[in-house]
Amino acid sequence: MQALQILIDGFAISALYGLAAVGFTLMFGVCGVLNLAHGGIMVIGALIGWLAAGALGLGTWLGSLAGVLAALLAAYATYFTVVRPIQRSRAIPQEETEIFVLTGTLLWGIMIQVGAAWLFSDNPVTIRPMIGGVVDLAGVRTPANEILIAAVCWVAIGLLWLLVNRTRAGRALLAAAINPRGLVLLGFELDRIYLLVWTIYGVLAGIAGVLLATFLGVGTNNVGQLTASAFSVVIMGGLGSVSGSLIAAYVVGYLETFTAYMIAPTLRPIPALILLVLVVYVRPQGLLGRR
Repeated sequence: MQALQILIDGFAISALYGLAAVGFTLMFGVCGVLNLAHGGIMVIGALIGWLAAGALGLGTWLGSLAGVLAALLAAYATYFTVVRPIQRSRAIPQEETEIFVLTGTLLWGIMIQVGAAWLFSDNPVTIRPMIGGVVDLAGVRTPANEILIAAVCWVAIGLLWLLVNRTRAGRALLAAAINPRGLVLLGFELDRIYLLVWTIYGVLAGIAGVLLATFLGVGTNNVGQLTASAFSVVIMGGLGSVSGSLIAAYVVGYLETFTAYMIAPTLRPIPALILLVLVVYVRPQGLLGRR
């Protein structure tokens, strides 16, 4: 019975990790940016969703929407305040841009964490479940909200797949990831494509943050952990590989769930980090990465 409980809970948390990592991976694949403020953006979505749903009286659904919009605005702020100025700076050598972006987003994430802790305190917050009740799955009583979370995550991932593979804008994203200079020669503006990527990323990070708040609860102390989890998933799956990130998300999710149930909740990140080190040592490009 406990094995089935681990299977069900692991599926939900892995779907959340996958949703958060897909946007992270898409951004690196198209824009070449590893955003270390990722956890801060997710936490902003969760905190604003909690505030809007509770204190402002909007209810769970409208409050969650407010949280997603807040995460989107935070993603825009990260792009226009930190990433874009660094990428366009003439004072920074082109070959050093990536390390400056990494450092800038890391510091930005710390600023978000400290600012959010000052405004909201560092206590974890929980948004009321989107739907109530429990479902009996082979004798395991599972909250219906947990099943909804997994479903929402995969619907969002499916919509992203349709956008990328079935629309003109999506094909432009793929082309930008392969040959941005050639795309410019065809008359496309990279700035618009990058803005689209940051929009997609902000929405996905916001949805993941809000859903996590309805599932396990989120606080400002989780900023570093959420960034590390997404970074681990993306590195393990392979930089720029969406399918690799999804596979890695389930590996990490189930490892953490198994550790929390069978050993101790405080040690849940440790096995995944050990596995990450082994993957990087044996296959530096990740599970499905090409470089």
